[in-house]
Amino acid sequence: MRRMLLALALLLPALPALAEDVRPSAGQTVYVPVYSHIWHGNLDAKGKPQMLLLSSMLAVRNTDPDDGFTVTSVRYYDTAGKMLREFVAKPARLGPMASTDFFVEHKDDDGGTGANFVVEWKADKPISPPIIETVNAYFFGPHSLAFTSPGRAIVK
Repeated sequence: MRRMLLALALLLPALPALAEDVRPSAGQTVYVPVYSHIWHGNLDAKGKPQMLLLSSMLAVRNTDPDDGFTVTSVRYYDTAGKMLREFVAKPARLGPMASTDFFVEHKDDDGGTGANFVVEWKADKPISPPIIETVNAYFFGPHSLAFTSPGRAIVK
């Protein structure tokens, strides 16, 4: 049974992704999870797990081959929901198939385990919505960890 579960776990990432139901949009507010640190390992004598600090890169990728859009806001929040900073001083235009990114340093643990970005964008007409996600990473010495966190459109 263990071998079957292990085989299944190894094969699932190789399967083709199912197509999403993507609808054109003229703008969205997108929530994106961030992991500025994660708990891991066993609990110590005080009942606390070990903490691993991660860097996080927010990627905003225009998937529309014909039209651009404007990123109007990129806010970074901590676990308690307190806004830590706004990354966009003035609206930034992204052309067709263009991308931009925003970075939270490895040493910045202010966000906590429940940190998040809220990204707002708008277009002049309905377009293919962008892909907005974070890449959370740790690369030091022989140890490395990297994973993505997809954004999800929310109702504001």
